[in-house]
Amino acid sequence: MSTYVYCIARSGDVDLPEDLTGIGDPPLPVRQLEQAGLTAVVSDCPDRLRPKRRDLLAHQRVLAEVGRKSAALPMRFGSVAEADDDVRDVLREHADGYQEQLQRLEGRVEYNVKAAHQQEAVLHLVLAQNPDLRARAEADRSNGGGTYEERLRFGELVATAVRERETVDAEAVRQALEPAAESLRVGPESTGWFVNLSFLIAQPRAEHLLTAVRRLADERPHLELRVNGPLPPYSFTDI
Repeated sequence: MSTYVYCIARSGDVDLPEDLTGIGDPPLPVRQLEQAGLTAVVSDCPDRLRPKRRDLLAHQRVLAEVGRKSAALPMRFGSVAEADDDVRDVLREHADGYQEQLQRLEGRVEYNVKAAHQQEAVLHLVLAQNPDLRARAEADRSNGGGTYEERLRFGELVATAVRERETVDAEAVRQALEPAAESLRVGPESTGWFVNLSFLIAQPRAEHLLTAVRRLADERPHLELRVNGPLPPYSFTDI
């Protein structure tokens, strides 16, 4: 049976409960593989591994248990080796790099912040700050809404103004939150938000970031800010 890997930590730092289980149905026991001053927290891997909610939560539960007492390099869901010896070989080969990363991440957590516009609020803001657009909207209303071509052109102008507003607000989010963090990573783009930032933060300073988020929300009520954390430092681990 193949070996499922949850995270890597320093030997002696991990004290797992005897009854801790991970992925699988029924859940499989979690164990440790030691090599070169490191330990990999693993379990056997089911033959047919799928990203089911049950297993995703089990993966997170193991990471949370390890992270409560020690620094750990979290693996993404689905990290599988052919056998225990392959995991030990990787620990031996990359021991120096893993130790360096563990030292850097000691006492640190990740917070992810996403930002989107509240649609109605940002439209009001764009019109309020753009006299030409506002005048055009008023003229179209007085003309019964304007022709199809006029409405189409107006929509294009508004969309351009909103995209420009996204650029301004994205920079504002970064400038407001970056001082609270030790490091920052930009996440992948996707529909639904125009800011996706991950921050590496020493645990005692987490409240500084959360306070900055609350202040930013008060200052820019047209923003919808979503904070996820504390998380294992996925975005700052190079495995």
